[in-house]
Amino acid sequence: MVNCCGLVSEKNEPVPLKSISVELQVQDHVASVRSCLQYVNEEQRPLEAVFVFPLPADAAVCHFSARIGEQEIRAELQDRQSARDQYDDAVSSGQQAFLLEESEESSDVFRLSVGCLSPGQNASITIVYIIELSVQADHALRFCLPAVLNPRYTPAASAAGVVPEVSSASVIPYTLSLSVEVRSSDRISRLESSCTLDPLEFLDAQHTHAMVNLSAGHRFDKDVELFLYYENSHQPSAVVEAAASAAQSGSLMGDPALMISLYPEFPADVMSSLASQGEFIFVVDRSGSMDCRMHHGNDAQMRIESARDTLLLLLKSLPMGCYFNIYGFGSHFESFFPQSVVYSEDTMEEALKRVKSMSADMGGTEILQPLKHIYSQPCYPDHPRQLFIFTDGEVWNTKELLDLVKSHVYSHRCFSFGIGEGASTALITGMAREGSGHAQFITGTDRMQPKVMQSLRFALQPAVDNISVDWTVPEGVTVDMLSPPINTLFQGQRALIYAQIKGQSSGKKEGAVTVKYRLKDQPVTNQLQFTLKPTEDTGLTIHRLAARSVIRSLELEERAGGADAENIRRRIVELSVQAGVSSAHTAFIGVNKDSKQTVKGPLLQRRVPVPRMFQMSAMQGRCMAMCAPKLRSAVMSPMVPKMAFCSAMPMAPQMAFDSPMPCSLQSSNMMIECDAASYEEEAEPQKDPLLQLVSLQKALGYWELSASLAAVFGKTEDEVTNQKAAQVDGSVWATVLALIWLYAFKSDQQDEWQFVAIKAASWIRSQKRETIFTTTCSVS
Repeated sequence: MVNCCGLVSEKNEPVPLKSISVELQVQDHVASVRSCLQYVNEEQRPLEAVFVFPLPADAAVCHFSARIGEQEIRAELQDRQSARDQYDDAVSSGQQAFLLEESEESSDVFRLSVGCLSPGQNASITIVYIIELSVQADHALRFCLPAVLNPRYTPAASAAGVVPEVSSASVIPYTLSLSVEVRSSDRISRLESSCTLDPLEFLDAQHTHAMVNLSAGHRFDKDVELFLYYENSHQPSAVVEAAASAAQSGSLMGDPALMISLYPEFPADVMSSLASQGEFIFVVDRSGSMDCRMHHGNDAQMRIESARDTLLLLLKSLPMGCYFNIYGFGSHFESFFPQSVVYSEDTMEEALKRVKSMSADMGGTEILQPLKHIYSQPCYPDHPRQLFIFTDGEVWNTKELLDLVKSHVYSHRCFSFGIGEGASTALITGMAREGSGHAQFITGTDRMQPKVMQSLRFALQPAVDNISVDWTVPEGVTVDMLSPPINTLFQGQRALIYAQIKGQSSGKKEGAVTVKYRLKDQPVTNQLQFTLKPTEDTGLTIHRLAARSVIRSLELEERAGGADAENIRRRIVELSVQAGVSSAHTAFIGVNKDSKQTVKGPLLQRRVPVPRMFQMSAMQGRCMAMCAPKLRSAVMSPMVPKMAFCSAMPMAPQMAFDSPMPCSLQSSNMMIECDAASYEEEAEPQKDPLLQLVSLQKALGYWELSASLAAVFGKTEDEVTNQKAAQVDGSVWATVLALIWLYAFKSDQQDEWQFVAIKAASWIRSQKRETIFTTTCSVS
């Protein structure tokens, strides 16, 4: 495809989408998104435009309208086939019509048909959806406006593709207008973005209401990510929304709806150590699209390169005695071992050798068969299976994949990672949801490693089981859960519950929800009090999100098959129409019946290729002045085995950092220079000094004194070895130096090497006392 300004067809002919404006309104952790697309028919003949684009998989599309001149056509939500028939009839008779429908195979892809625009005629299309904002590792709420929908790979043997219109992901920059308004019950700390924003404007003294705009002239050639920070982001909350006035009492829309937001806090004594058991299976996309760059910067890694670096960290971070295996997939798949093997020095080294040779050389993106093979393998007793899936999400059979993951939810947890812009949110979030795991997206300049290591921390947390939700409400009131049962809980992660409140109480107006579960055979209880009094008008946001949750559960039940499938389909359509929320079986249809004249002449069709444009889905500093105290406090933390330092070491390193990088580790007799130039020269083949250091660690957690380790410090092997006291073991000395280097120079990347440090500290503790230290390390 030729790269030129404006949208073009596959024949490089102009298509009618001209501009995009987006209004984002955030209420606490729920967002309402209004997108306006301006079309114009620049052809000499009547035009039908077909536009395929993504929306977030969990979004509830609740409004679709079109404006032709001064006339607005508000679309109705109907049964999909009925809507299609109406659209075809209208277009064939020369009437103007608009159709918005969800893909039958992937819930994050939509198809918009704009029919019968006369030559020179303008049309303004408005789409509104609501969505829950995802919580990040640093507690930010994330909203993403990605700039690409990747082509979905369809195997040659497959008779049907998801969206044959999705053909190319060309780079076509657009000017985007974006305004953001935030209202919160919590104080707003700040709002950050991957793009340039105007200054944040607070509209009240309490800093609970703010507005900001994307800076003028923004070219929509990269993702727009917004990160919203509240002062008390982990504060549990409950919101009761009043029923729709015109809805029948007893229906979902006719009763008050409740949304509970919980952040379970696990007991500190239970979380004091990470699990040492488990079967860890890493499934890596090796299709041709993984040979694309992570982002559009000049320094961007290839996706497969980033995956290799991430596997290095994962392999070095696994606990001794667990089981592991690595799969690569494309048009076919292969595994490193016939079945998962025990993690040891030998198996780790064998895996690392194969990781270094991994390439994006396996063809298309077919993940179904490797998953079926993995699920067919027997699980190891007392080693819960943890599945890590890395893919750019360019697959066509999303719903079939999700059904497969769901059918094995009781035998594993699934952690999914969407790599690069345009990864399918339906696939990535769906696999994590159905597999009781956690989803991550790596977009823009994000590094893959810290996000993956956060998920490893979740995987190493003790499994939560026997989860139950109980309600305490006044007499005359009942609460019906609308959300599917909670299958998993992670420390510090949000759990959302939707419910319908039935009946009324003449007295007490308070209720409570209690979540109980067991963690390492220890009972845990979290409770939240809430008022039954509905909040001010929220535009039925909670009702629609609750309806969307029910619809998705019904769709999953329908795909499972059975004699009741037709009845389930009927329930989906009824609820979708009643709540005004899209589904796989409904579509928005709008027909301009008031037009005084019909469009005559042959209808020209333009299929809008997928551009880098409107899309709402997935897609060192200064050293510490004192390093030794930081190291000591870190290894003494609940998550790290305690480690003793001793002053009987004559050459115990002393820290003095009072200038920006490069800086140095100092002792009375040695200095370890932190010279980036020397890293690149001495630490080949791995240029990143952190990854070079990690690559040298042994499976047990220690380092050996070597020229390669010394090169990471910018020194020779003799310079490092000569400073070691005679009574100190060489591996202990090397491991302590490695830990000091990590805490001194890579503290900003601690999320990436935390498990490496845990293993190192644990190994030091396991050594004989006389080989370690006997007193504390002095600090300059």
